[in-house]
Amino acid sequence: MILLVIGVSIAAFLLISASPIDPLQANVGQAALGSMSQEQIEKLQEYWGVGQPPMERYLAWAGDFIRGDMGTSLLYRQSVSAVIAVKLGNSLFLMITAWILSGFFGLVLGIISGMNEGKFVDKAVKGYCLVIASTPAFWLALLLLMIFGVWLKVLPIGLSVPIGVEASGVTFMDRLRHAILPAVTLSITGVSNIALHTREKMIDVMESEYVLFARARGESRWSILKNHGLRNILLPAMTLQFASISEIFGGSVLVEQVFSYPGLGQAAVTAGLGSDVPLLMAITIISALFVFGGNFIANVLYGIVDPRIRKGAKER
Repeated sequence: MILLVIGVSIAAFLLISASPIDPLQANVGQAALGSMSQEQIEKLQEYWGVGQPPMERYLAWAGDFIRGDMGTSLLYRQSVSAVIAVKLGNSLFLMITAWILSGFFGLVLGIISGMNEGKFVDKAVKGYCLVIASTPAFWLALLLLMIFGVWLKVLPIGLSVPIGVEASGVTFMDRLRHAILPAVTLSITGVSNIALHTREKMIDVMESEYVLFARARGESRWSILKNHGLRNILLPAMTLQFASISEIFGGSVLVEQVFSYPGLGQAAVTAGLGSDVPLLMAITIISALFVFGGNFIANVLYGIVDPRIRKGAKER
């Protein structure tokens, strides 16, 4: 994981360094730069790190990051840790809700579809998953926004809190109502992958010899699912579920932009367009840690779900 994080940080820094965006023009403006003296421009270049060798900037950033100093956000004029604490707090509710819902409904739909191969319910689930898998997250977000926010007017059209309300006057229900549409959008887009893979695994289980023998003994479909199906489909479903953390992070960038939701995804876009290197690097590393941590947890849970893996580990 340490090597992966180092690799991600190097790749991200190289991409940021190769960006064609001029931080001075993006944040100060060409007109303002034209009216400044050379001394003022040099101070701005020093502030934004323009002209310094990339390797020197990376090593300076990495040294501070290892010591726990994420730096200061050039756009927000605050410590990066403070900015991320606020943005991540807003995004966590969306991502955790979407992760749980997409995993649960993906598993259920995959089981139902796999146990009814070739029937109408199987075709309906497969058709739904293929359509959703081909649907861009931002388009689905716009569609839900139009239906529930503009036409029906039952949910707010954006932001994380009501407009014009002081922070002390914002209730939990206000935050919940503003988070429904972004969370539902992320949940819907994450269902298809897990459902389709679970369906294929469930079909393999239902066509196996031990399930054929169980049917011959007169076991019910529920008994077959409980005794033979769940154990065999949980491992691949669990792998996909924890691997989907990266997809949820990627989807949140687009969804938060559509709903103007002040989360980590929107902060990443703002930092990228404004060449805020400390903030963008910190967001990249934290996102990578979430993804790698999810894969690690999945590996640990394998031994709990499948006793054969636990036994093999003890023998080694």
